[in-house]
Parts: sequence; structure tokens; C-alpha cells
Amino acid sequence: MSASLLRRGLELLEASGRGKAPPGLQRGRDGPRAAGAVRRRKRAPEPGRNKATVKGRVVKSAIEEYHKKAAVNHLRANLQYMLKRQFVANKAITEQVLAQNRGRKSKDQPPKKAAKKKPEGTVFTEEDFRKFEREYFGRP
Repeated sequence: MSASLLRRGLELLEASGRGKAPPGLQRGRDGPRAAGAVRRRKRAPEPGRNKATVKGRVVKSAIEEYHKKAAVNHLRANLQYMLKRQFVANKAITEQVLAQNRGRKSKDQPPKKAAKKKPEGTVFTEEDFRKFEREYFGRP
């Protein structure tokens, strides 16, 4: 048995009317640990203090942390912002932004537009053709 259990048992026997215990077995609250025990009892527990935490650290609520990190849908606010603006970006700038966001693979590239050919104008007129025809073929 431990010494504290023996001490308590003897104190109970003493209280029941046997009188005082022999001086060797009786140990009062005057021991070296008694002052620490008294201080611990006198000190009122602080309601908000958690002894398991580091000094100065605040215990965070898990619900508050969840609400902070939860995804928020900004679609409605973004649509209102976009719809009330009537600014139209420059076409060259939009093309540049689209080109930067496009991938480098050939499948990501837009089809190249064929350049429109201008109808080639002739240097000769109808009169020149008729004159050539008369001279070459001998027709009038």
C-alpha cells in the first residue's frame, strides 16, 4: 500500500475515537509538500484558460475555421459587375490574351485563315487583245 493510503486510514481510525496516533505515524499538513497543495487548492481555476496550450496561443473554433475555408460562390456578384460595365476591350488586346492562354500544341492552334487573293488586273485592255488577234491570226 502507498504511504498516503496508510495515512488516511490512520486518520480515520483516530477520528473514530481512539485518540491520538503515535507521534511517529502521525504526520500533519506541515510537510514540505503541504505548502504546494495549499497553494493549488487556494488558486481558483480560470474559466477560459486551457493548460494544454502554449502560452499566448488562442484556441480556435473548428466551425469558424471551416467557414473561413469553405468555398464561396462569387458568380452572382461577378455577373452583376460584368453586366453593368459597357466597356468593350480592344480586339487586338483580346487576341493577344487568347494567344497567351492557348497551348503550344498544334491541336490547340486555330486554323490559319487563307489570305484572300485580289483579282489580278491585266495590263492589257480589250483593244489590245483585238489588235493582237488581228496581227497574229490575220483576222480583220
